Amino acid sequence: MDDDRGRPPPDLVLQRAGVSSSTETAAPGTRGGGRPRSGHGRRIVAALAVTQTIGYGVLYYAFSVFLAPMARDLHATNAQIAAALTLSILIAALCAPLVGRRLDARGGRGLMTAGSILGTTAVLAWSRVESLWQLYAVFAAMGIACAMVLYESAFAVIVSWFDGPAREGGRAGALLALTVVAGFASSIFLPLTGLLVEWYGWRQALVVLALIYGLAAIPLHALVLRRHTHAKHQPATAEERAGIVKAATRRQPFWLLVLAFTANGGAAAVMAVLLITYLIHLGHSPVLAATLAGLLGVLSVTGRLLTTGLQRRLPAALIAAAIFALQGASALLLPLVGHTVPGAIGCVLGFGLGFGIASITLPHLLVGRYGTAAYASLSGRIAAFSVADKALAPLGAVALAQAVGYVWVMGAVAAACVIAAFALVAYHRV
Repeated sequence: MDDDRGRPPPDLVLQRAGVSSSTETAAPGTRGGGRPRSGHGRRIVAALAVTQTIGYGVLYYAFSVFLAPMARDLHATNAQIAAALTLSILIAALCAPLVGRRLDARGGRGLMTAGSILGTTAVLAWSRVESLWQLYAVFAAMGIACAMVLYESAFAVIVSWFDGPAREGGRAGALLALTVVAGFASSIFLPLTGLLVEWYGWRQALVVLALIYGLAAIPLHALVLRRHTHAKHQPATAEERAGIVKAATRRQPFWLLVLAFTANGGAAAVMAVLLITYLIHLGHSPVLAATLAGLLGVLSVTGRLLTTGLQRRLPAALIAAAIFALQGASALLLPLVGHTVPGAIGCVLGFGLGFGIASITLPHLLVGRYGTAAYASLSGRIAAFSVADKALAPLGAVALAQAVGYVWVMGAVAAACVIAAFALVAYHRV
């Protein structure tokens, strides 16, 4: 792979950590890491695609629909209610390293099943809250559940299953399929939640959503996922995984990944939160602003398809760097040309192409350099930074907009994207 030029292969990283790579040897009649040929990998991907779509829809996207009715019934401001979601995201970030270590040690079945039970219970409890402190307690529990069941955990399960170099193409396809399907979570659950609130009220709507999530996620996680996905070889021991993590975190490449995906994740979160408001500020109608912002979900799917196709020919780090740079240019141009409809459309298109590529690029880069033995542990450490930034960056952007205006916010978004692009170029070169 061109993306691996100039860097130590996974075997060398493992050897430096005192671990032998047993995933490279395939027995006759097996694929990649020695796993018998079967359709179970497809069943895992299909199950996770369903649970991620419903999970993001219920545990994350539905919140915006409940914001106004909750604020009214709980006699609170929108900011006080929105703080619950911020708390949930921060809790998920804090839990990410621990969840990653658990996934590497025990696999995804038990953890994700427990997380789906906790998530279902939390949504049911959400429907009964009567005060702000109860809402915050529920969302703290929901943050733990999100760390256990959403993308980072699902990616770890897929990476562990497609763990041999001969299965790299299968892993890329699996990650793409998962993120493409889950990318429609908002398109499905925002209108569905709106209808449920209109028909039954927000409390009963939450009960319905909890049942939808629990009846789908709990059995799929419990029955389809496996405790360990390694069939030919024993998983690395805790000491071996700790050695890999220690060796990785002592070197520059890992921290370049942290910088790249934290900076870009924060920029994407700011645009997701403020794009509609800023387009209206530029003079566009609310309908057009909402329509353009709605393109971000569709464009995220387009960007993932484009990135996966290009990874067969070009280094993944450089592909992502180029797209991050395009996002930066689009954010920088938005205050200059966004007053016109063509200009606004062009800037949204440019930024939207990179909206979802981080989710499929990071696993590729981590596995390419460090192998699969400690993937979830390393991914969890990066998530602790990137997920926290996604929660905090929009708050900082709102404060910046109020203090000095939206032009400075777009400048900060552009700067973050450029930093992310340079970090990935540097990562590719070391």
